[in-house]
Amino acid sequence: MTCVLSIRRLRLCTACKAASGEYHIFMNPAAPAPIPLPAVTLKIDRRSSHPWIFQKMVEKPSIRIPPGSVVDVVEKSGNWVARGFYNGHSRITLRVMTTDKDEAIDAAFFTRKIGDAVAFRRDLLKLDKVTNAYRVVHSEADGLSGLVIDRFGDTCVVEFFSAGMYKQRSAIMDALRTHYPEAKFFYFAEEHVCKQESFDCRSPMPPPPDVIVENGLRFRVAPGSNHKTGFFVDQRDNRELLSTFCGGKRVLDICCNTGGFGVYAKARGGASEVVGLDLDEQALDMAKQNAKLNGAAIRYVQADLFSWLRDIIPNKEQRFDTVILDPAKLTRDREDVETALKKYCDMNRLALQVVAPGGVFLTCSCTGLVSEADFLESIRRAAWQANRTLQIFKITGAGGDHPFLLHVPEGRYLKAVFCRVV
Repeated sequence: MTCVLSIRRLRLCTACKAASGEYHIFMNPAAPAPIPLPAVTLKIDRRSSHPWIFQKMVEKPSIRIPPGSVVDVVEKSGNWVARGFYNGHSRITLRVMTTDKDEAIDAAFFTRKIGDAVAFRRDLLKLDKVTNAYRVVHSEADGLSGLVIDRFGDTCVVEFFSAGMYKQRSAIMDALRTHYPEAKFFYFAEEHVCKQESFDCRSPMPPPPDVIVENGLRFRVAPGSNHKTGFFVDQRDNRELLSTFCGGKRVLDICCNTGGFGVYAKARGGASEVVGLDLDEQALDMAKQNAKLNGAAIRYVQADLFSWLRDIIPNKEQRFDTVILDPAKLTRDREDVETALKKYCDMNRLALQVVAPGGVFLTCSCTGLVSEADFLESIRRAAWQANRTLQIFKITGAGGDHPFLLHVPEGRYLKAVFCRVV
């Protein structure tokens, strides 16, 4: 008789005793009870489906729970309500990952979630027909709060916004490999995130710059630079729309960064002249490379937009038929929103004064804390101060690969307002 040793739970084989007078040991098919997760209790019963639970709503655990640990979330009444990442150091103390008690936060979880996100981009949005650069995971909108993933050709750039997601980086990259088997990986977290979330993100060496394709145009992308995950894929649809207003026109691209709007205006839209303006020397160097990649003759100016615009406003000959204003995020702090709105007003007031009568003006805000209503009000004030009248004919946001959930409005951060200036 053959008997098998179990490494989990053992019991004696009485059948073997009867046959040989000796006891043997064999496997008990019953699985051991899973180790329970730490439980974190809320101060009230949960009445929201938002995945963020803030520190003031959470009871301090009796034992220390390391930042980024997976925990069960329990209401004040004692009912289990969710499972997610805990971080007692963060203002967002709990990030809910699932409300299914039977769903574990493990490698299989990330395989499912990332698989769903990839299928949405490929099967529904059909982005592979348009570009090889798009957002693969957009945090809460894809059920993965604290995680952003952008694909740039053969490179996947992973950005962490929580200690919990950083701890799961191996499972995340393994899941990505099933869809992008040739991918190189670069991951990072911004310094302020590491401080807020109390973790040390040690990024690998960035891969060399790669060239991506978008609507038939080519752009050099450098992950690990100072510009988000390497390239602003969220403006893809707005770049395409803007290019349709540029045929034979003079175009000014303010805060041009790596040149996306300007290249579209010249190489796809047929603009007669394009000027790109930015203060960042590194960004302008990349913009020049992108213009060259597409055979686009663009003049780039390194200058502060406020002083440069003030200098050219008196010259009535320096007017542009199409003007783009797409500044970087102005604040991450709610207390600074009013200051940001005043700066938006100042920028737009100056930019409007160099738009030719009847010209097109595209003005953008990627500051998530600034609402669409408040942004429009700042533009209204700017137009009044500049003595210009605006016909707004389209308001858009980020491309479809940057979805948002209605109950998580924070995911809708980009505002793009298309105007005719009269």
